[in-house]
Amino acid sequence: MSLGDAGFWPLLERRVELTPDALFSVDENDRSLSFAEYRDEALRCAAGLAERGVGPDTAVSWILPTWTESLVIVAALARLGARQNPILPIYRGREVGFVCGQSRAEWLLVPRVFRGFDYEAMGREVAAEHAGLQTLVIEPERPLPEGDTRALAPEPTSAGSASVRWLFYTSGTTADPKGALHTDRSLMAAAAGLANVLDLQPDDRVALVFPLTHIGGIGWLLSGLLAGCAQIVIPVFDPATSIPVLARHGVTQATAGTAFHQAYLEAQRAQPDVPLFPAVRAFPGGGAPKPPQLHYDVQNELGGVGIVSGYGLTECPIVTMNRVGDATEKLAHTEGPANPPEMQIRIVDGEVRVRGPQLLQGYLDPSLDEAAFDEDGYFRTGDLGTLDDDGFLVITGRLKDVIIRKGENISAKEIEDLLHEHPKVAEAAAIGLPDPASGERCCAVVVCSDPDQPLGFDEMAAFLKQQDLMLQKIPEQLEIVDVLPRNPTGKVLKTELRERFATS
Repeated sequence: MSLGDAGFWPLLERRVELTPDALFSVDENDRSLSFAEYRDEALRCAAGLAERGVGPDTAVSWILPTWTESLVIVAALARLGARQNPILPIYRGREVGFVCGQSRAEWLLVPRVFRGFDYEAMGREVAAEHAGLQTLVIEPERPLPEGDTRALAPEPTSAGSASVRWLFYTSGTTADPKGALHTDRSLMAAAAGLANVLDLQPDDRVALVFPLTHIGGIGWLLSGLLAGCAQIVIPVFDPATSIPVLARHGVTQATAGTAFHQAYLEAQRAQPDVPLFPAVRAFPGGGAPKPPQLHYDVQNELGGVGIVSGYGLTECPIVTMNRVGDATEKLAHTEGPANPPEMQIRIVDGEVRVRGPQLLQGYLDPSLDEAAFDEDGYFRTGDLGTLDDDGFLVITGRLKDVIIRKGENISAKEIEDLLHEHPKVAEAAAIGLPDPASGERCCAVVVCSDPDQPLGFDEMAAFLKQQDLMLQKIPEQLEIVDVLPRNPTGKVLKTELRERFATS
């Protein structure tokens, strides 16, 4: 399917023309929608929102779980030409208030209560502090706003793919979240690249375990519309309940990153003689570092081609990604080549810099742009990496994730990858802690495969020496934990670990 200059809504209409009765989504309660039903639900919701005053360029923030209703909201807002701002559900009043204030949101859509938190009360408090902001509560399996679709205005001409219609906030080096401006065109460039490298087919079933409010969640939604495949909608990933849902619905693309893949592997090991996901083709990944050994374990024990990972940011999603047909060594050790081919990557003083069709238009706060882009328009990612002889990207760490011990730079990722090869290690993180003698000391934080047989410090040090790791890089401290703290995309929250063990 050619993208042309189509926006989100024309893409949905084209998909309905091609495969109206094909499965679009199914959730954990087995509620399903075809593509035609999805389009029709979105039209009715758009009409209901229009009756409330939502239209072209209306600023709408929404902080919703990955529900079927949320998928409908996305399409309804796209039909109206609104400027939508998905917010991660981990945000609370301070962050949501900042986002709504800076973006001049006119509407804030929230769940009533989710995971024990009262979002409705938070929404009221935020609205009370921002004149003109209205709130609307959305609940699962409850009717969405509905109106007479015959009264809908024609799709606004300003809703073309080059118009800014998306605002995604990301944390970074500033205290407040940064708002990245995107268009349908930039998001669809990333989605088309994803569908292409994974060779998505109409019979694929995608594990939509990624937060829909993350740019990766919207990317999967668009990829599904492009390929005509279905989403298995999971609001909260819990291995005990979510994995059976994915298995029941025949998942073929078992997303979405290291934490999820580790959970799949653990579940498979609990039933070694029965395939966990018999129809699986690939384990797409991203959002967090991937230990090479994890790819080999997934490939050997779970099947399919193993982990097919990529690299990207909120500001520039899916910069690189492996293909399902790439050599297993590439799948294990790299994040793939530029994707799509017109994406440009260059390494400057070790930093990965990128420029291409999925790059943001800039930040909502333009004062952030000067530091974010270099003189040639390349975005400074803040990530460290190298390109191999075939143009495949290898991420070696973050500019801020380098441990400096007595003037020696230590890559946290290098240590983590080696620790993951130890049979007693299920998960590992390497952090730098303040040290009066060396500036920083290297601390390994480990989740053990068997809590009854924990990894010992001397055992860890001996293992790393056997891997020819220079002595200066061997961690001086080992902490054993039950679980590593992670955000919804699977990234380890190292700030929490540093705070926890700084005085150990």
